[in-house]
Amino acid sequence: MPLSQQHLLGIKNITAEDIQLIFTTADNFKEVINRPIKKVPSLRDITIANVFFENSTRTRLSFELAEKRLSADVINFSAASSSVKKGETLLDTVNNILAMKVDMVVMRHASPGAPHFLARHIRANIVNAGDGTHEHPTQALLDTFSIREKLGGVAGKKVAIIGDIMHSRVAISNIFALQKLGAEVMVCGPITLLPKYIGALGVKVELDVQKALAWCDVANVLRIQLERQQIKYFPSLREYALYYGINRERLNRLDKEITIMHPGPINRGVELNSDVADSEHAIILDQVENGVAIRMAILYLLANAAA
Repeated sequence: MPLSQQHLLGIKNITAEDIQLIFTTADNFKEVINRPIKKVPSLRDITIANVFFENSTRTRLSFELAEKRLSADVINFSAASSSVKKGETLLDTVNNILAMKVDMVVMRHASPGAPHFLARHIRANIVNAGDGTHEHPTQALLDTFSIREKLGGVAGKKVAIIGDIMHSRVAISNIFALQKLGAEVMVCGPITLLPKYIGALGVKVELDVQKALAWCDVANVLRIQLERQQIKYFPSLREYALYYGINRERLNRLDKEITIMHPGPINRGVELNSDVADSEHAIILDQVENGVAIRMAILYLLANAAA
């Protein structure tokens, strides 16, 4: 079965069946990346351009590794050292890359909707690697895949997303993915960091982090997105850590064990203490490993749908 979409622009655009197909394919690729020879020739004749207009470490490296594991030819583009600095438009930049016979574009951009704009104007497959505060679909897919792997499934599980919900593209994509797979979702954070529309998405809202931890099976902890905040939303990082930081003491108060997740990068001592991030409760490094398998699955499925 192919994906229902030609592009991966956001979780909102795909179906639960698409997600299950991506997961099943990722299961196979996870076996590949854990064997001695980690490469398959699946995309040997495909050229993929990683076009990043924002800084990235995990996502960019994960995509590049996924592409190389699939034997694709890879072009890396960084806006900081490109003609974008001379005033070249997004469309001109990408069309020049496509003139080099590129088949697929993985793009991160600061403007919400930038991948959708490209998808309307170019013929290559587009994978959204994060667009502003809008969506980050591959992160949501690897997060839900990691929950499925850890807990045996996603349906019926209670997942609390804790932190800066207002500025997080990870939060929105996770909400869509979890709901499509039948999970219950709660968001928790300071009221100043919860968007006014959040209740309309069908999630529970909690301002007390201890109550959120007591409710959930999984806590997906987000960092404070200081680079996207134009004003101060809380008095200080110290005060945020005091009221919303997850530490061992908070977990010890629970009458059950919960799973801790984080999309990275972690601000240790702010949203998450080291005694939790490095504990047996955390599956943060599993998320990183699963990210490669999920991105391999997405690239493979999109390339085969276009063939």
